[in-house]
Amino acid sequence: MYFSKFEVQDKCGRMYKTTFLLSAFILVVSLAAFNTGDPGEKPVFIPASEQRQGDAEQGYRYLTTGDFLKSGFPYDFFVFANGKGKNYLGREGKNANVDQGFNVVTNTDSMDVVIPTCLQCHSQVFEGKLIVGLSNAGIDFTDMEKRAKKLALLKQWQLTSPAKYRAVKSLLNTMNTVDPLIETEVQGVNSADRLAAVLAAHRDPVTLKWSDTAMLELPAGVVPTDAPAWWLLKKKNAMFYNGFGRGDFSKFLMMSNMLTVTDTIEAREVYSHFGDVLAYIRSLNPPPYPYPVNKELAEQGRAVFNQTCKGCHGTYGSDGAYPNLLVPGSIIKTDSLLYQANQQAKPFLDWFNKSWYAQGPNAAALVPGNGYVAPPLDGVWITAPYLHNGSVPTIEAVLNSKLRPTYWTRDFDKPEYDYEHLGWKYETRTQPEGRKVYNTTLPGYGNYGHYFGDKLSDAERKAVIEYLKTL
Repeated sequence: MYFSKFEVQDKCGRMYKTTFLLSAFILVVSLAAFNTGDPGEKPVFIPASEQRQGDAEQGYRYLTTGDFLKSGFPYDFFVFANGKGKNYLGREGKNANVDQGFNVVTNTDSMDVVIPTCLQCHSQVFEGKLIVGLSNAGIDFTDMEKRAKKLALLKQWQLTSPAKYRAVKSLLNTMNTVDPLIETEVQGVNSADRLAAVLAAHRDPVTLKWSDTAMLELPAGVVPTDAPAWWLLKKKNAMFYNGFGRGDFSKFLMMSNMLTVTDTIEAREVYSHFGDVLAYIRSLNPPPYPYPVNKELAEQGRAVFNQTCKGCHGTYGSDGAYPNLLVPGSIIKTDSLLYQANQQAKPFLDWFNKSWYAQGPNAAALVPGNGYVAPPLDGVWITAPYLHNGSVPTIEAVLNSKLRPTYWTRDFDKPEYDYEHLGWKYETRTQPEGRKVYNTTLPGYGNYGHYFGDKLSDAERKAVIEYLKTL
């Protein structure tokens, strides 16, 4: 493997070994104020790019039944190894027997194979109901050894027939290559961005053909992220936490195809569907807060929000407007490891900006920034945990940094939501205790910064939380 290490310094002066991450679908869920009092830097406006149009219904169909990967697990092996999943999507046929994070498709050998899909990261079962577009807050990238054992079993299974071998060869080769490089330190954070960077290192930028040997020099390590809510994308002029995804969003959305893509002929065929997928994603709306809201208190919170937060996060309602601002690290002061790694991973930036994805009439480009995007807050009540790395369990703690636990854990098997403080019910710990405990002292996992709510009174913070329930 051709990977190297380097160090960057975060805003607290600590030196960290870091990595470049291509963040596929993520946003900083926070409450930054425009009037920061910092005379040196100001938030920077991100201009819009023309986006492809499409058919949202067709996009949903392709997302939940389409063959955007051409290699997958033989259906009989998948059901044997995993059992039958619950049919939250109401799909028919063999798709009814696999979880929402997979599609059953027919390959060129007329064999039914199971492929992983975007909904592994971008959907979540929340209190018994599947919410498409919500980050999977229970995702687990901590135990790659367990997955390796399944892959070893699959390797034996595929040898039972030439057709099964052909069906899974490409995906199995990719997973065996990247899995050791995408493991996270705690459960509940995402490493899909790391996956994209590693895949790029093994693909020719022009032809997209696979190389068993890495062709890019990339730093080692995984910086955690928390996948964004898809329904925010309709307001955004750029993708990813530092807003460096410019141009055609559908080019970024389809990059999971790099798991098994053969060449640019296949990429163009998959791309032909992703204008529809983008249309579907942009049609999504957040679920409404399910309980009564104190309207009088919420109105007080609106006034505080508009005085303190709207400059970066925008206004809401029929006349609402979102400013699309990149907030410099010197202002936001949150863990800087992600955007610094994005800036310094020049080999990947060069790879992408000369790749197939950056060509044609609907080109995409990576333009790294020195900070993080202040996101829209539509449906923010349900998008815990918070900050770009998922280090803060509740909005109450986002608004009051003194409440942020250094070590905390939540129940991943039977998760409970805190509808008063808006976030996951959690328990604090006095020290790290395995990978189900979030450790904010780790590089990239810091819960510091975004101190704008600290200047509010307890009553004002309570009012703002009530207002956020209405968004």
